[in-house]
Amino acid sequence: MANVVVIGAQWGDEGKGKITDLLSNSADMVVRYQGGVNAGHTVVVKGQTFKLHLIPSGILYPSTECIIGSGTVIDPKVLIQELDQLDALHISTENLLISSTAHVTMPYHRLIDQASEERRGDHKIGTTKRGIGPTYADKSERTGIRMIDLMEPESLRKLLHWTVTHKNAVLEKLYDLPPLDPEAVIQEYLGYAERLRPHVVDSSLRIHEAIRQRRNILFEGAQGTLLDLDHGTYPYVTSSNPVAGGACVGAGVGPTMIDRVIGVAKAYTTRVGEGPFPTEQLNEMGELLRDRGAEFGTTTGRERRCGWFDGVIGRYAVRINGLDCLAITKLDVLDELAEIQVCVAYDLDGERCHELPTGARQFAQCRPVYKTLPGWQQSTADCRSLEDLPAAALNYLKFLAELMEVPIAIVSLGASRDQTIIVEDPIHGPKRALLYDRAQPIGLRGEATHSAAIRAIEV
Repeated sequence: MANVVVIGAQWGDEGKGKITDLLSNSADMVVRYQGGVNAGHTVVVKGQTFKLHLIPSGILYPSTECIIGSGTVIDPKVLIQELDQLDALHISTENLLISSTAHVTMPYHRLIDQASEERRGDHKIGTTKRGIGPTYADKSERTGIRMIDLMEPESLRKLLHWTVTHKNAVLEKLYDLPPLDPEAVIQEYLGYAERLRPHVVDSSLRIHEAIRQRRNILFEGAQGTLLDLDHGTYPYVTSSNPVAGGACVGAGVGPTMIDRVIGVAKAYTTRVGEGPFPTEQLNEMGELLRDRGAEFGTTTGRERRCGWFDGVIGRYAVRINGLDCLAITKLDVLDELAEIQVCVAYDLDGERCHELPTGARQFAQCRPVYKTLPGWQQSTADCRSLEDLPAAALNYLKFLAELMEVPIAIVSLGASRDQTIIVEDPIHGPKRALLYDRAQPIGLRGEATHSAAIRAIEV
């Protein structure tokens, strides 16, 4: 039995959907613990592409129970669209459960999000305009609507009459937008409630029961570490906590229930939206990475900004999440390159900086310090073991593992499930660590009790 958290180790879009789908084969339950429809997971199975925004990736396995946890904010309209799409493909959604305490994204949230972002002008954050931030804001202000409220018509009617009237004042006076009809909103969401009612449960209790039964549980995060509200590159962040610690709050479990944390990182780096990006390549290399990696947002379709692998943010993600191992995705995107650069440090005001600055101004001034490695200039798409990889590709993975001071357990070489090298199953426990192992003991969830010396393991 293992309870494993899967998180993004960069700015999101790292390929968590594929890795979660892959690991779901060994999981009895998959729990989505934060984010909303601003997230998107793409999974390719036998040539068929599935794009999911709210429903956990594990839904593609008939025997896997999937839970949308209380830390997730739910747009019922989008969720029902996803259910309909899966039903049309004859994929059962009977095992989907929704937390009764998850908050609901309403029409006024989307309108306020869109208007607010436009008002920012040159100070835009890069929001998806899906209403996520305003939904979490209402949650913090204790004026939000929860799934349990949708299940109680009279309660919902009273709540929405007051809330829509209040939000109309904001829409009209602050953003010069027409008001919403409270009764129309009520009727729309009462309709959603009836469709979703069979799926709504006390999710924390359901997860606790699964833990007592010693079932394998996978906790799935959205976005990535650098978009975390508290620990990301603020203010260009999301409105929730994608980091591993967010799994406990968003799912309703204690930290002692988590056994392992796996981070997902691309073999290069991408970012969607605004904010500093030290290794961004605003040139032909950036275009090549975007084209070969099909770097377009699952949710918005926006082009992703592309650049070299950033070891500084990588080490930061290891520290913040207490990562036990890594999954490196899209290694095949680098197949054509003669040389590959990796950021090993920053230059900040003439001084070498090995840690991520906490200030937005300082981070914006960071310039990457690169280490150049040789490329392999041959296809890795058909590799299914470490021994199949070109020597330079294997050395590249070794370098990343040493740089980030954490073993690599999975290597993804394409979008399909089978385009993967699995060296270690993070759910069933370690068999052997890929390329690097910590030579001395590591204390609580990754903090070194002694020096975290790294030694190479011959493969």
